[in-house]
Amino acid sequence: MMTRAQSDDDQSAASALGLSDDVKLLAPRDPSVRKATAIINGAIITDTDVDQRLALVLASSNGKIPDDERERLRAQVLSNLIDETLEIQEAAANKITIEKSEVAASYARAANQFKKTPAEFSAMIKGMGSSDVSLKRQIEGEMAWRRLLGREVEPFVSVSDEEVNQVIKRMQADKGAPEYHVSEIYLSATPANEQQVAANAQRILEQIRQGASFPAYARQYSEASTAPVGGDLGWVRAERLPDQLANAVKDMTPGQVGGPIPVGGGFSIIALVDKRQVLTTDPRDALVTLKQITISFPANVDKATAQPKVTAFTEDLKTLKGCGNVADFAKKWNAEIVDSDQIKIRDLPPQLQPILIDLRVGEATPPFGGSEGGVHSLVVCGRDDPIDKTVPSFDEVSTQMSDERVNMRARRYLRDIRRDAVIEYR
Repeated sequence: MMTRAQSDDDQSAASALGLSDDVKLLAPRDPSVRKATAIINGAIITDTDVDQRLALVLASSNGKIPDDERERLRAQVLSNLIDETLEIQEAAANKITIEKSEVAASYARAANQFKKTPAEFSAMIKGMGSSDVSLKRQIEGEMAWRRLLGREVEPFVSVSDEEVNQVIKRMQADKGAPEYHVSEIYLSATPANEQQVAANAQRILEQIRQGASFPAYARQYSEASTAPVGGDLGWVRAERLPDQLANAVKDMTPGQVGGPIPVGGGFSIIALVDKRQVLTTDPRDALVTLKQITISFPANVDKATAQPKVTAFTEDLKTLKGCGNVADFAKKWNAEIVDSDQIKIRDLPPQLQPILIDLRVGEATPPFGGSEGGVHSLVVCGRDDPIDKTVPSFDEVSTQMSDERVNMRARRYLRDIRRDAVIEYR
């Protein structure tokens, strides 16, 4: 529902542009006609550029995107490539260049995250229908933009000592209050395209609920300053969110996605990553050392046939006396053992977290199944409980506040660059 304030804003915008209420289109717009390429201040984006970047997005969503959504996503990829080009051009205009060696080093780090060499990583990307050139250009754009902001924006952002002290004082007063780790996809809308944007937001939400990557969609669709980091807003109090989002997150459970939620000037899709209490120790932050014991069954075995072995395995686990006996226990059951060191309990499946919180060193979880097949049990071999939380330091709070203000100015900066750019679609 549109509020009175929103209605007045819309009327003011129409008046400022000299628009009447009875606008009549003199020629229809064909939504099936999409411009595939663009020239941005002389720099060309080709069909191939769009296809290769789109392939990266599709890969992150396991290709679970219908054809009509793919076309919309293609248009968004083109828009993002235009912004990326503008960012690189603006950096160059300010005598900022990114050396190839810097891009190569960042590319190698990305490859290492997949446990691959740069050459193997390039082959993997090529197999997705993309290329290392496309990903390296994205890396170059992100590095150039960050460096530009560091020179042209960050030095002019200030946070006073009084402001920081007020935040610290508020945090101390809020100890024990709920705090939420939220991610957001924001789509701007006007009265003219509100229904279209809402429908598009609903399609995005459905794709995410079917398994598409929220961070990938945030990077490609979101118009918020958090888009480069997958829409991650970090940990926030509900009171710091718009009322519509605050009311939504309070009723959500970790891992849930909600929306589209009407907010000022558009719609938001939000994901509740986690929740906690301010400055309160969370037992899920304990670090545990685990041994996973797995017994296997023949392919396509039915539950009735497997149940006697599972029951016997369950009873035998109760006799396990610490991690020192795991090897003998596994040998008896012809089981596999996997060691995991320093795992945070909150990073494990939600069903196992409350069990592991209550287990002592040397105890095992009840057997459980998973998508990988077989029956498993986790034995706790070590535990480092979290230390009591304290109020963040003055410098930490100051840095967070500064980052938020830089992100806001960065969004305005890019908006101004777009406004002054010469963009020709082909």
